Amino acid sequence: MSPTRSLPTVVVLAAGGGVRYKGTGPKLAQAFGAASVLSHTLDAVVSSGLPLVVVTVASLVEVARSVVASRDIVLLPPVGSASREPLGEGFSIAAGVGARPHVPGWLILPGDMPLVRPETLRAVARALDAAPVAYAQYRGRQGFPVGLSAELYSELVLLSGDEGLRRMLVRYPSNPVEVSDPGVLDDINTAADLERLRLSGPVMAWQQSVPLGQPNEA
Repeated sequence: MSPTRSLPTVVVLAAGGGVRYKGTGPKLAQAFGAASVLSHTLDAVVSSGLPLVVVTVASLVEVARSVVASRDIVLLPPVGSASREPLGEGFSIAAGVGARPHVPGWLILPGDMPLVRPETLRAVARALDAAPVAYAQYRGRQGFPVGLSAELYSELVLLSGDEGLRRMLVRYPSNPVEVSDPGVLDDINTAADLERLRLSGPVMAWQQSVPLGQPNEA
């Protein structure tokens, strides 16, 4: 990945309903170390040096704004409005990709993956030079982020509902990127997942050096 060329944009998915999470309040707003789950995920992206866009809902806008600029937030209309369909991974991906149409590709990263490392994001971004689809894997297990090149734009912006990335991974040549980062597999679906990561999640060097939760410029 040449330092002079434009970079893929990380699309952080922070609008899901989290139906399996039975804790109090949105799972992405839950405390995780010194900040929230979503704040840690966003801090990793900021530390990677890659551009980003956060697709989220009204209840999480202030959490996102504690880390990223308002211009980098795509706010989805509320559930039940006439202008949109129900929340889903595909709808959120389409919204994020559509907000950044003129870039060489996108890295899809769920907001509930606070242990993914910045160097992992950079490695997957570089891998898009060799294939239309790339993804991080740890010990042979596929994880996130998933990278998608600009040639897939017309398909990505038509995704809807819960239609996500599986079709892209099947239809197009993929470049798996083996990383020494178990965080690519660690998403938070339940309160038990959150507690497990709180207890066992390592403190990354980037987490120590980046002031978590400091507001960016609007």
